[in-house]
Amino acid sequence: MAISIAYLVAAAFFVLALKGLVSPRTAPRGNLLGALGMLIAIVATLLGSGILTFELIIAGLIVGALLGAITAVRVKMTAMPQLVAAFNGFGGGASALVAGSALLAPTALANVPQIQASISTSLSGIIGGLTFAGSMVALGKLQEVFEWQPKRPLIFQIASGVLAVTGLALAVILIYDPSAHWAFWGLLAAWSLVGILVTVPVGGADMPVVIALLNSCSGLAAASTGFVLGNTVLIISGALVGASGLVLTLIMSRAMNRSVPQIVFGGFGSPAASRLDDADTYDGRVTSASPEEAAMLLESAKLLVVVPGYGMAVAQAQHVVRDLANLLEQRGCEVRYAIHPVAGRMPGHMNVLLAEANIPYEKLYDLDQINDFFPQVDVSLVIGANDVVNPAAQLDPASPIFGMPVLEVSRSRAVMVVKRSLSPGFAGIPNELFAMPNTMMLFGDGQAIVRELIRALRE
Repeated sequence: MAISIAYLVAAAFFVLALKGLVSPRTAPRGNLLGALGMLIAIVATLLGSGILTFELIIAGLIVGALLGAITAVRVKMTAMPQLVAAFNGFGGGASALVAGSALLAPTALANVPQIQASISTSLSGIIGGLTFAGSMVALGKLQEVFEWQPKRPLIFQIASGVLAVTGLALAVILIYDPSAHWAFWGLLAAWSLVGILVTVPVGGADMPVVIALLNSCSGLAAASTGFVLGNTVLIISGALVGASGLVLTLIMSRAMNRSVPQIVFGGFGSPAASRLDDADTYDGRVTSASPEEAAMLLESAKLLVVVPGYGMAVAQAQHVVRDLANLLEQRGCEVRYAIHPVAGRMPGHMNVLLAEANIPYEKLYDLDQINDFFPQVDVSLVIGANDVVNPAAQLDPASPIFGMPVLEVSRSRAVMVVKRSLSPGFAGIPNELFAMPNTMMLFGDGQAIVRELIRALRE
């Protein structure tokens, strides 16, 4: 009875944690509530089981804590999506291995009906294998360990379909004959290959969406393992992760004006045909400016909107951007920050960066809130963003991002773009914003350029 109450309390903390994570202001409290709920769940599970080897558990806790602490210190903010991909993969892989271990140890399943154990073990192997292998591929592509983009993704889709059917057939064998342990390891291998074949053709622009989808899958794998073990809190927590990950996936796909199947199977992110190539877009039409020239324009601005992107994260420019904003506000300029849902490499990436620089949440505006204000904006300062401000999404029906909601910075009176070069973003297409008559390009490292802007303003 006490264990059930503890699981109920832990589940309540998980729900409150998710509620807290919906806002940057309450996110730290949500994290703490989630951690507390997990602590209660772990302690209750350890105390309620008499078949565990605590020496191994303590050793695992020590090793895991050390790895976690080292990772937290060493991983840069720009590599956070890769870390999330790794966590997704390890979660799915662990769920599959726990289910497989329980299959090999029948005493662990004494209180679970045989048919429930067999079906749940099969599902855990299918989803866990897919999640682990797919997440490792996503990690590798984001880390640029390999950048291979297949020219014929259809071959991969056909091969993954064949493997998926094979894996399902092995699952049926396992359900009808629980002693056929070879079938579990066979379906685990088959669906791991499916994860690889499905993820490899996905382009860089879509990888954050795939990571969110794999996050959902890791939760479903955990919930399936909960049914294998008859563990209520694992079922609840896995279902919450699965549901929240799916909601996040849908939000991101909607922000790109595309469906989840289009993202997973569409090969978006590889270079695509558009009505203009780089030469047509930029040749003789790009206006480059110095920080001193840009500072003269900023001196007369009454409303500035900062649009951060992945380039700002790479340059670690969030702190100098805050200093620039403080300087302009002292001179009577209002500063706002425009956040696109898929800016950076994961949802909330820009919010976290700006929070790290102690920029007030009240100054952050999402796409729907800020777009109507751009005609009133004196200067839009785009730092490292690319596809999320590309007017081709509205003007070019041939563009692969056509229909995607973007920040309409081109409607501002003036636009400053801080970027190292004219290279394309994840979508692999030129950005027509760079060639517009009201745009000036400031080429260079984001942090260095903003420092120069501050120096020029003070002089």
